[in-house]
Amino acid sequence: MNKFLTTAGVIIVACALFAVLPAAGDSMINSDKADGYKGIWFTLGQFSEHGDKYSGGLGTYTAKHIPLAVYAPEANKTFFVYGATSGPEERYLLCMAAFFDHETGTVPKPTIVHDKEGVNDPHDNPSITLDASGYVWVFVSGRGSRRPGYIYRSVEPYSVDAFERVRECEMTYPQPWLVADEGILLCFTKYTKGRELYWTMSVDGRDWAEDKKLAGMGGHYQVSRERAGRVITAFNYHPGGNVDRRTNLYYLETSDFGQSWQTAGGETVAPPLENTQNPALVRDFEAEGRLVYVKDINFDDQGRPVALIVTSGGHQPGPENDPRAWLIVHWNGADWDYREVTHSTHNYDMGSLYINATDDWRIIAPTEAGPQPLGTGGEMALWLSDDQGVTWRKERDITKNSEYNHAYARRPVNAHPDFYAFWADGNPDEFSPSRLYFTNRDGDRVWRLPYNMTEDRAAPAHYVFDYDCP
Repeated sequence: MNKFLTTAGVIIVACALFAVLPAAGDSMINSDKADGYKGIWFTLGQFSEHGDKYSGGLGTYTAKHIPLAVYAPEANKTFFVYGATSGPEERYLLCMAAFFDHETGTVPKPTIVHDKEGVNDPHDNPSITLDASGYVWVFVSGRGSRRPGYIYRSVEPYSVDAFERVRECEMTYPQPWLVADEGILLCFTKYTKGRELYWTMSVDGRDWAEDKKLAGMGGHYQVSRERAGRVITAFNYHPGGNVDRRTNLYYLETSDFGQSWQTAGGETVAPPLENTQNPALVRDFEAEGRLVYVKDINFDDQGRPVALIVTSGGHQPGPENDPRAWLIVHWNGADWDYREVTHSTHNYDMGSLYINATDDWRIIAPTEAGPQPLGTGGEMALWLSDDQGVTWRKERDITKNSEYNHAYARRPVNAHPDFYAFWADGNPDEFSPSRLYFTNRDGDRVWRLPYNMTEDRAAPAHYVFDYDCP
């Protein structure tokens, strides 16, 4: 088998190409460094009575860019990517790559893998993976057919010093997964008739099968994951193509490298799904008048799917659309169980679901009201369940007394206990600096990545949230 395809969580973008692989000697090499970790601030600009639909520090946005970090035990480093900007007064996007060295406890100056040249939209944020030889691959998302995406590979293994541009293509929300002994199956989005779901496959990450449509009911957002040759996906749909009406929950999986797709109960379906009432429908939230925001998906210890979603009464922020309920949706082998974890204050509060054992389920998410209580994000908290998600308790506040809201807590592939989730902060009510943070498995320590750096390496500061942030 090609050595490129022997590591978990590979992300390769498969799409209609705008350009082919550059000729030898003509490749673009990007190696410029930034002088610290400065996250991008963004506003969607869709305001209503209680503020913007979403805004703030969105360096680890969106939930549909998966993954943003990978732990490599061979190097004892967690490699990660994020959306940045060049300074506290700037807003345009730089796509960055870096790592946390678990042996030395330091990070390097981050590398500017791609300069978006004036684009200020974190929908173009990057994703990351490592191949079996240790080369770091960075995938810079585009935005529909308006802006292309780019694929980069590190010049040296286990390094972020320099990146070669490999390919330019159309891609949005790439979610590719390694299938052992087969290749890479990519779940992704095309802006064809709304945000429609597609998949494709590649043996070597360079040559791809024809794109195939998975779902086209007006538009969709999805989260996916791979384990033991199974790729699972949970997604909503957008009535009439309107993302502000997103609703319903659907589930499909493939165990034969995309040759066929099944429901959780094993019924084979024939893509593309075009009717909202179909065998993949988990629950008709539209009939209940509820919106659905998909956050994460994982496997329980028996390999059964578990989705994490937030339901809401409407797309606008504010108490009128409460309750915003965090729900666990768990396939029990015969049916779907629904368990409520907690409530939150905003539709775009995003967190991650960790399942380590039957009695060790965890959620890290900004479920607590922050200093900007009606805006995106809040204070991060750790939630635990020891009965497979039936009941939950808040174990601790990971952050508190913060200056800005924290948002988009992300789960690394093969997460190391010392770099278990990472995210960014920012003021959703007005333009602000945005810093990047990570926490450990127990959520009892938080580190902030250095905003300014003068040396090539620096140690992230252990940040204590028992006191007001400086």
